[in-house]
Amino acid sequence: MQTKLQCEKNCSLATHQHYLLFKPYGYLSQLSSNDLHQKRKKKFLAELYSWPDGIMPIGRLDEKSEGLLLMTTDGKLSDHINRSGIEKEYYALVDGIPTEAQLEQLSQGIEIGINGKKYRTKPCGVKILETSPVLPDRGKKIRDARHGPTTWLSITITEGKFRQVRKMTSAIDCPTLRLVRVRIGNLKLKAMQPGEVLVWDGAV
Repeated sequence: MQTKLQCEKNCSLATHQHYLLFKPYGYLSQLSSNDLHQKRKKKFLAELYSWPDGIMPIGRLDEKSEGLLLMTTDGKLSDHINRSGIEKEYYALVDGIPTEAQLEQLSQGIEIGINGKKYRTKPCGVKILETSPVLPDRGKKIRDARHGPTTWLSITITEGKFRQVRKMTSAIDCPTLRLVRVRIGNLKLKAMQPGEVLVWDGAV
């Protein structure tokens, strides 16, 4: 026999709709905007799929970031995932070659600016990717290799401050050139393509 909590969870999963989206580069993590100027100049998630009523992104990726974005009609699920401290893994192409000391700074927590105040990030997982990840072309050139070496990092965080990963790599003088979220909990981007949408059962 199901407990009341199990029933509520199962009913929620059954009645709500959930999706995985590969958010492309250049799109805002919102369905639309009431700002007419922004509507003319920006791209929105509503352009990518025929979403059901009540759909919302869980968390966000900034306009120049790409990758896995969860979508749901369930506000409680959205709040739970946003507050749960679930792991989020990013592949970050950074300018330069970070030293071991710089990687240690990132992994132990580093000071960044949030809303005009200093903030020390929580410890996180950081490693250099030995080979470049296989990712779709983002449609915009990053920069010419003649400007110096670059490095792909895997960065796994359990929080989600505004532009956090970009601020973290900038704090070690290795600005992020491309940022792709590849995992949220057990959900992975895998071979999805920009703009692709998959149905998801709501479990992480």
